[in-house]
Amino acid sequence: MKTDVIIIGAGPTGLSLACQLIRYGIDFVIFDKKESTTPHSKAIGIQARTLEIYEQIGLAEQLIAKGAIAEKARLLVGGKMRGEVEFAEIGKGLSLYPYVLLVEQGRHEKILYDFIKSNGRDVLWNTELENFTHDDSGVKVKTKKASGETETIEAKFLVGCDGAKSPVRHALDLKFEGSTFERIFYVADVEIDWKFIHDALMVFLMKNNLLAFFPMVGENRWRIVGTFPEEFARDEGEVLYQEIERQIKKDAELELDITKVHWFSTYKVHTRHVEKFSVGRCFLAGDAAHVHTPAGAQGMNTGIQDAYNLAWKMAFVLKGNASEKILETYNEERLENAENLLKTTDRFFNLVASPAPVLSFLRTNVFPFVAGVAFSLDAVKKFVFPRISQIGINYRNSSLSLKNDADFAVEAGDRMPYFLTDGAKNFYDRLRQPKYHFVVFSDSANDYQSLKTEIEESYDNSVDFAAVPLSPQVKEIFATSETFCLLLRPDNYIAFIDSKISTAGLKNYLN
Repeated sequence: MKTDVIIIGAGPTGLSLACQLIRYGIDFVIFDKKESTTPHSKAIGIQARTLEIYEQIGLAEQLIAKGAIAEKARLLVGGKMRGEVEFAEIGKGLSLYPYVLLVEQGRHEKILYDFIKSNGRDVLWNTELENFTHDDSGVKVKTKKASGETETIEAKFLVGCDGAKSPVRHALDLKFEGSTFERIFYVADVEIDWKFIHDALMVFLMKNNLLAFFPMVGENRWRIVGTFPEEFARDEGEVLYQEIERQIKKDAELELDITKVHWFSTYKVHTRHVEKFSVGRCFLAGDAAHVHTPAGAQGMNTGIQDAYNLAWKMAFVLKGNASEKILETYNEERLENAENLLKTTDRFFNLVASPAPVLSFLRTNVFPFVAGVAFSLDAVKKFVFPRISQIGINYRNSSLSLKNDADFAVEAGDRMPYFLTDGAKNFYDRLRQPKYHFVVFSDSANDYQSLKTEIEESYDNSVDFAAVPLSPQVKEIFATSETFCLLLRPDNYIAFIDSKISTAGLKNYLN
């Protein structure tokens, strides 16, 4: 079998990569040793940046319909409610999706899988990696089905989306260094009979443990995440559900009846990232490249962004619109992000669960009483939301971000800001085509038709053109009242921004 890209692993990262390759018209083979998409809930937090990515292929609304928006959090200490935080629209004005969406991973994966099948493709289930070889000309993968039958697949590129224990990473002999939290985490999807309404996250603040309840779709259904104390010396696979429930009731310090258990798991949390995201024609994405604490619901969303970043670069190489050198920027951009992410999630976990006396005191005696007011302030929202939602991730240090002398509040390497045009239309609606976008912002009557024609004729449908009014909102976001232009990469990050309106900068950049 011959193809362009081999994807190993059909979890959210691998499936989302397959969806992006379909969008670009790239041939691929994806396989997984599982029988099908996961039946379990697993990762449930969907961030705004992920929804923006899915919106381009028409999947965001489907995902929203299957989930619940995390509208607020109640903060409890000693079994009593001490505060409440509203964040249903914490990112209002910053994204079309100003919230965190809660969707079971099983439902999420099925939406991606249905998209793949609706486009005439499929996953090779019950198929695992036997071995692979790679050289300057391509990769050759030997697979084995559950029946014992083997098959060889040849491709130009291979992407390992095969999880934290990644056989691809091991075969490439890449280091996966970091640390491990000694305490055991647990997660359980249950139905609960208790006094609280099914409309908010329930966060229990304690001196040295973590406990939170997330409302799930379905009557009285909750996801519970927590930790055992450090002195709970057991191997993760030996923990019985009864021990989890006993710990939940002890830490919650209130009356609750867990009437049904749908699924539970225990695990130790590692914070690690790979030394580099690629070797030759082989790439890593998702948990194969980075793992960290569940704080802030970042892991799965980061894997989906890995896939989004890699897909357009591979597509441009395979279609002859870029040299293979562009693939080096995948490691350049995503490794820096992984390093920053591990620091952020570690800090966040320490804030919510560290036994350090000062943090324990602040967490239980100060934070519950000031959080509601703090999160109502615009300055706090604008600080917190971009970091949690991943819209704040930037590639300013990337070789694909061209600096210039113009002074704008938004820089090359930033995600294109969200704003409305013509009073009501989302600017992102113009950015669905999988290509570069050259955009002129002007308040003149000039429609730049000759510039549009020149660009579209010169770049054979790999660059499109748009002229957009220099509205008050645009002036505020970019901190300028003068006409300017910018070039957006296919993943909607700014390649360059310039006050000179011409094709000179575009030609220089694309060359």
